[in-house]
Amino acid sequence: MADLSTFDPNSVGNPNNNIFGLPFEEADAQLVILPVPWEVTVSYTAGTARAPEHIFKASLQVDLYDPDVIDGWKKGFYMRDCDKKIQFKSDYLRKEAELYIGYIAEGDRVEDNKFMCKTLKEINEGSVYLNNWVYEQTSALLKQGKLVALLGGDHSTPLGFFKAIAEKHGDFGILQIDAHCDLRVAYEGFKYSHASVMYNALTEIESLKKLVQVGIRDYSEGEVEYIANSDFRVITYFDKEIKERQYEGQTWRTIADEIVNHLPQNVFISFDIDGLDPKLCPHTGTPVQGGFETEQVFYLFKKVLQSGRKIIGFDLNEVGICHYEWDENVGARCLFKLCNLLVASNS
Repeated sequence: MADLSTFDPNSVGNPNNNIFGLPFEEADAQLVILPVPWEVTVSYTAGTARAPEHIFKASLQVDLYDPDVIDGWKKGFYMRDCDKKIQFKSDYLRKEAELYIGYIAEGDRVEDNKFMCKTLKEINEGSVYLNNWVYEQTSALLKQGKLVALLGGDHSTPLGFFKAIAEKHGDFGILQIDAHCDLRVAYEGFKYSHASVMYNALTEIESLKKLVQVGIRDYSEGEVEYIANSDFRVITYFDKEIKERQYEGQTWRTIADEIVNHLPQNVFISFDIDGLDPKLCPHTGTPVQGGFETEQVFYLFKKVLQSGRKIIGFDLNEVGICHYEWDENVGARCLFKLCNLLVASNS
């Protein structure tokens, strides 16, 4: 066990320690954060692959006192180093994807260009490799009895983690905070696109019984049809409808309780940071006006905990980076809250 006798939680974060300046090694930590520096299929702006290392740096500015989960950090949070092989593979395939996206944006047929056919094949194969890698890493940690969190990267990254969670816990639901549905089928030709992660999860994971999406405000007609035909396996709270209900007098408490009531006992939180108001995450991959304040989302997460449901894991994705570290700072604070709630739910 880590010796905390000389550690001062009120002091400045020590960069020689781990995430949030905490003096834990992986063996001592109850919760292990797996960084996934991957953003191959992003369709607007890049940068999220470098988010984990930037969030690590910003985390040293986060105070360790959380009034909702006092001393949660004492359970031990540890973040692994970024895997350079994954990062290099993402960098290479991202350049390939940019060429491919530029090509199809001109309206040209992929089938008419052998190079583009080869590029698409390489990207899809790379995404399969990433999914398998994430599955293997998270599955091994879960078998060790660790609580596991995933830090992206783009929102395609947690699919392998969902599969590991399903093997560990059986039936479960996902609470998705997002500006987008992510229910597109092979968006832009990429089977495992960031815009397809929830479609793929629902298609490939039978024990994913419920997907509850909150804050959605940028979506396609096809996604609306998918939701309508899902036989309530997908429940979507559109940002517009949430706001209109509040304008007409309903409280966030009422709406949050309703959202939670749709969830099964075991809940995985999938947090795309573009679900927040973009003033909080302006450099996220695909920002959309509207969205939540952080405390609104934290309140919803706390309601999940108070309901007696069990939070079994989480991912935090799509955090952008900027020279003054605003996005990373917000990302680090969201990460800390999620870590505290996860350990509290499993104490």
